Amino acid sequence: MLTVIVGLTAQDVQFCSERFWALMNDPILSLDIAMFTPLVQRLLRFETVGLYLLTERGHGLDAFNIETTATQTPDGYILHTPREEAAKFMPASTPAFKIPKVALVMARLIVKGEDRGCRFFVVPICNEREMYEGVHSTRLPPRSGTGPLDFSITTFDHVHLPHTALVASDMYDVSKPARPLEAWWDEIWRIQLGTMAVPAPWVSALKAVAYIGGRYSMHRSLLGKNNEPTPIITFRTQQWPIAHATAVGMVMANWFPLAVRQAMEECPDHRVRHAMSVIIKSTVCRHFQRCVPEVAERCGAQGTFEQNYMARIENDGKGVIIAEGDVLTLCIRLFSELLQGHFEVPLPDPSESLLAQHAASLLQENHNLFTSLKCEHRSDAFNSLILPQSQNVVEAIGHALAYSAAVKAGLPKPILDIYESAVIRQDPAWYSEEAKISRMEQRIREDAAVSSFMPHLDTFLGQLGIENYVSAPIVSDKEWKVYLESLTVYSGSAIPQVEPFQAVL
Repeated sequence: MLTVIVGLTAQDVQFCSERFWALMNDPILSLDIAMFTPLVQRLLRFETVGLYLLTERGHGLDAFNIETTATQTPDGYILHTPREEAAKFMPASTPAFKIPKVALVMARLIVKGEDRGCRFFVVPICNEREMYEGVHSTRLPPRSGTGPLDFSITTFDHVHLPHTALVASDMYDVSKPARPLEAWWDEIWRIQLGTMAVPAPWVSALKAVAYIGGRYSMHRSLLGKNNEPTPIITFRTQQWPIAHATAVGMVMANWFPLAVRQAMEECPDHRVRHAMSVIIKSTVCRHFQRCVPEVAERCGAQGTFEQNYMARIENDGKGVIIAEGDVLTLCIRLFSELLQGHFEVPLPDPSESLLAQHAASLLQENHNLFTSLKCEHRSDAFNSLILPQSQNVVEAIGHALAYSAAVKAGLPKPILDIYESAVIRQDPAWYSEEAKISRMEQRIREDAAVSSFMPHLDTFLGQLGIENYVSAPIVSDKEWKVYLESLTVYSGSAIPQVEPFQAVL
């Protein structure tokens, strides 16, 4: 088990130590995104799997209004799902993999008929063979193209829990919070760390996709002039996706650990730490979504097969977009708070780069619009004109921070130029209107960036440091032939019966 190999302890998980973040960044996690479930000692050894049952089928991200109840009794609590819409969705809660499971279940604490707010309870779910009494798990069909986890709908039918099941510093304190929403956020505060952790494997996945696509493009050839083999990487339309993914992989690999350290050590305000988590997740995930399909498509039919990694990891990535908070919803909340001046996030000085200018300009532009509308953040005008800009602005902040970190780390200029060109592609109108770089100039800058990148392609692919984790057989003709030998071959001796017929136009 990887957690045993790296020596992860409960304290590492509790305080998110450097060892914890090193595990999150290990490239092997991008090969199996379901292999790490943090809890205490038994869970760290994977003798038991831990689940986090928060959201419900009928509420989704509106988790503050969940309906599952935990009613206090003289000897503990009764956990109950009052209706189908209150079922927990979608953690893998069946005993199908023959391993015990336990869950943190959020429920409304009911004391003497009064709702005392949402609290977490530790609830045994199943042993190696069957569900525990009163706990029901309905296995969902597999998500298209992804690993076969037993995603489920989980319900509780008057499950008795001891007093000790309540997760609290004082398990006898069942008083009603003065500010229920703030208390709820205090209960789920570690989600911001999950928001920051879930994109970590996609940094390695980006590098793996760049490596696979790059190596494949270097040996895959077609017949050119004089019937001479011409590698497809010689075409600019093939060069850009590989250069793009390689640059993004290197920039994200450099920025992610720095951003995590900044969030954990330099952000005493928990709101700013959560903001950094949202910026990190949004930036990494959206880069992933742009790069992976682009490279996979340029690998043709080979890019669609599971053994070549790209199609499967693209589908897995869709789950990460919603895990620990849907990207767009997170961006909406953060952007609204920034415009209302609740707090500020650290931004590079606009003089540092075009990307820093872009981020600062978009923030100011939307702040001016908000002021001119003379509306509050729940108004129709805010919803129509400002909310649709949320993700673009949050991403722009991430781009500026990542580029600034790359410059300070001394990443090669071709990598910086490709990354800059990729970001410009996302908002060419702003760079034309505000930075005075015309569409033709943008195209020429991108061409120069790719031209400076290509002579170093082999070196940059090696610098990704991902080769030992790549098993896709298309990376070389030799690997493909070895893989081909392992496949089932169907043959026979049947003779087709040909009937005479007349072909007619």
